Amino acid sequence: MFEYLQNLLELSAQETLIVLSVVFIAGIVRGFSGFALSALIMAGLALIIPPISLIPICFILEAVAGLLMIKNGIELADKTIAWGLAIGSAIGTPVGLYITAHVSADISRLLALCVILSLALMQLFKQSPSFLGTRPGLYITGIISGVVTGIANVGGMVVALYVLSQKAPAARMRATLVMYLFLGMFSSTVWLSVSGFLNSLAITRGLILAPLTVTGVLLGTLFFRPSLESAYKRFCLLLLMALAASGLIRMLMNQ
Repeated sequence: MFEYLQNLLELSAQETLIVLSVVFIAGIVRGFSGFALSALIMAGLALIIPPISLIPICFILEAVAGLLMIKNGIELADKTIAWGLAIGSAIGTPVGLYITAHVSADISRLLALCVILSLALMQLFKQSPSFLGTRPGLYITGIISGVVTGIANVGGMVVALYVLSQKAPAARMRATLVMYLFLGMFSSTVWLSVSGFLNSLAITRGLILAPLTVTGVLLGTLFFRPSLESAYKRFCLLLLMALAASGLIRMLMNQ
């Protein structure tokens, strides 16, 4: 059974175990934080699967997580912000995908890991640029999140910086992130299909890993408590930083 799974994923036995573990943990984090599923997968697996192949897998898993969490997202989210960010993201995503498609695998890995590490540091130290809190900042954030989505599928982390600048309550921030990620699923489907990133192998891998994501998200949702949101977020960011930094170190050591 495991060998059959390994063959479907087109990975070695060790790589398969690592992929399954990372996806499950990322699902739990997404369940209680509302974001960071793709960031954790990208940071943890970029050295096993190139970002150009991970992006469509992350998209499928984000879609699954979004469908599970959208009910609360619609009820509690700031809809004006969510729609504005989603529109900007639809404009920026093809730019990021173009960059990813036209650089080497090593450079795309380096870009993805550096973006994740930088965004995690900014959130950890609450360094959200003041212009993000303005109306133009809403759409600029959306466009930047789209570009970052195309590079590493971590647009949710850029959006988290915007929501942080709003100083919104934890539950509303989480719900807005959930709604944004859900809305972004539709434009991403178009761009990934047009670019050819969403191929049969990516779909197979995404569908195989989806049940793990579902299980993780449901567990993470059970763990969510608004009173502990700051502790959750700090844990997520430190985990992201550790994964991204270790990936960068391994890349440098292998050169």
